[in-house]
Amino acid sequence: MGELGSVDLQLPSPVSELVDGRLAAAGVRVLLKRDDLIHPEIPGNKWRKLKYNISTARTLACDTLLTFGGAYSNHIRATAAVGSYGGFKTIGVIRGEEHLPLNPSLAYAVARGMRLSYLDRTTYRAKTSPEVIGSLHREFGDFYLLPEGGSNSDALRGCAEVPAELAVPFDVLFCAVGTGGTLAGVAAGLTTRQMAIGVPVLKGGAFLEDEIVEMQQRLYGERVGTWHLECGYHFGGYAKRTPELDDFIEDFHLKHGLRLDWVYEAKMMHAVFDQVARGTFARGTTIVALLCGSGEIPGL
Repeated sequence: MGELGSVDLQLPSPVSELVDGRLAAAGVRVLLKRDDLIHPEIPGNKWRKLKYNISTARTLACDTLLTFGGAYSNHIRATAAVGSYGGFKTIGVIRGEEHLPLNPSLAYAVARGMRLSYLDRTTYRAKTSPEVIGSLHREFGDFYLLPEGGSNSDALRGCAEVPAELAVPFDVLFCAVGTGGTLAGVAAGLTTRQMAIGVPVLKGGAFLEDEIVEMQQRLYGERVGTWHLECGYHFGGYAKRTPELDDFIEDFHLKHGLRLDWVYEAKMMHAVFDQVARGTFARGTTIVALLCGSGEIPGL
């Protein structure tokens, strides 16, 4: 934890049981792994993905972090926060044109000291090419490159630590899937008797299986852990929502006093309840639902 000096990170993150009549009727226990409470500005998988990247950057004597994201990227905000707390300069390369005044996400990043740069959408699609990376080095000098969403081998190492933090025996772990880095890491940390289920939040998310396998192969040399994707809970696609999802969020808030992030966590929790209702899990099964949080900006 020393990588961020005196910043108070709540680790291991808390675990609480979800008491719900629908779960009790099915004989299934659900535990919430509250990674969203790790830190208000660097919640959940954002911290886990950045943790070892910070160490690597320090080892390489890089004092600047550069990363990519959209105008509302949680990863951009988290990188800006880590840079501010950890003593790094940060550069955010944003997809699309600059729009002023800045939206709250980018305004927060700038307030945390991040320098913003913009790439048109065609160039942004080639952001990992040697030509684009070379151009960024010519403009900004040396930097430690973080991929969009933060998913690389160091990120997997951080996410793989999640299962070991759980003192209560469990059978299945659910997590929301954006780029797939969290699932790739978490699955690697499971025992042979445990399984992970990833819930893609974007439409047509089946393609992510190959990308997750590729991430695991780069670090571990093979596909590791027992895991699969449930692709039927995107509710229209990334950052899309439906009345059904909104009703689920309101009902969950009324029953449990917790308002779920609708982009990621609500879709994942809806999948948990739907799979339980379908009888997917035997009585006596213990499920862990990993809540990583939306990264909402405190005070905005």
